[in-house]
Amino acid sequence: MKKTILALLAVGTMVACKKNETTTANDSADSTSMSAPADTGMATTGSDSASAMNQNNAAASTNLSDQDKKFVDAAAKGGMMEVMMGELAKTNAQNAAVKSLGAMMVTDHGKANEELKSWASMAKYTLPSSLDADQQKKYDELKAKKGADFDRAYTDLMVSDHKMDIAEFKKEASGGMDASVKSFASKTLPTLEHHLMESEKAKAAVK
Repeated sequence: MKKTILALLAVGTMVACKKNETTTANDSADSTSMSAPADTGMATTGSDSASAMNQNNAAASTNLSDQDKKFVDAAAKGGMMEVMMGELAKTNAQNAAVKSLGAMMVTDHGKANEELKSWASMAKYTLPSSLDADQQKKYDELKAKKGADFDRAYTDLMVSDHKMDIAEFKKEASGGMDASVKSFASKTLPTLEHHLMESEKAKAAVK
């Protein structure tokens, strides 16, 4: 009788153990299958959202047309060159009219450069900070001249450069896409035309 009772207890214990193992395994499987997809899905959604925001920000900061970008880059470099060469004219020129022309270039192009920088800051656009190779070469060659040689070279440059500037500013004023850039071009044109007239006068005076 005792042996029979012990045998029944042993069988009952084994059945109970198997049930516990099965329940634990099922609970673990259920837990794993629920949590993994949820975590993965949330991570992907967050990454896509951040990527979309970055793309929108990038698009907002590069909203200029190719023509507008080309114009403001050229205007920034050209304005820098006019100021640098004007400073040279104030010290290296021999003729009083040429010295006066240089001083006018420093003042007027300095103001235009500041306006362009102010626009670039608001538009989050990075302007060139130095001359291109051709402009640097012109500046270096002019810097080496003194007196009458300087006067002739400087006035020749001012006439040719301002003719090109006027053409580019007119093109932007009529065909640009960005309203503020077009406005800058239109507003600066009369000053450039005045510069050309004064440059031609100074050129005639030093022949």
